[in-house]
Amino acid sequence: VFFEDALTHTARISRILRQPRGNAMLIGVGGSGKQSLTKMAAFVGGMACLSIEINRGYGIAEFREDIKKFMLVTGVEGKDTVFLFTDSQIVDETMLEDLNNVLNTGEVSNLFPQDETDKICADMIQVCKDNNIPETR
Repeated sequence: VFFEDALTHTARISRILRQPRGNAMLIGVGGSGKQSLTKMAAFVGGMACLSIEINRGYGIAEFREDIKKFMLVTGVEGKDTVFLFTDSQIVDETMLEDLNNVLNTGEVSNLFPQDETDKICADMIQVCKDNNIPETR
């Protein structure tokens, strides 16, 4: 059964996701459909819905590797992506600091070493040319 409130919330989430760097914090009791509606809104918008998988030994190093993968998919490959992150996936509070940096500035400081940064810059040259963006670091 699909009810009117779910449609309204899906429309709201879709509208947020369509905006550049759109993000939302969904708060509510467990089992109320926050993740399901977000996944549906991502599907409607043609976006990939990605999240991290917590396992034994998962820490900040693994989290940063996952963030690197997500940033490469969205930045270099140009795919619209939804990053779904729940409170049960917070292993270390540094994760929240990194996510705050992504939401505020669009980056995590010192995430990529210099050689990877150079490769990303080289990969982005054609993207910049295609979008008439000046080639700067």
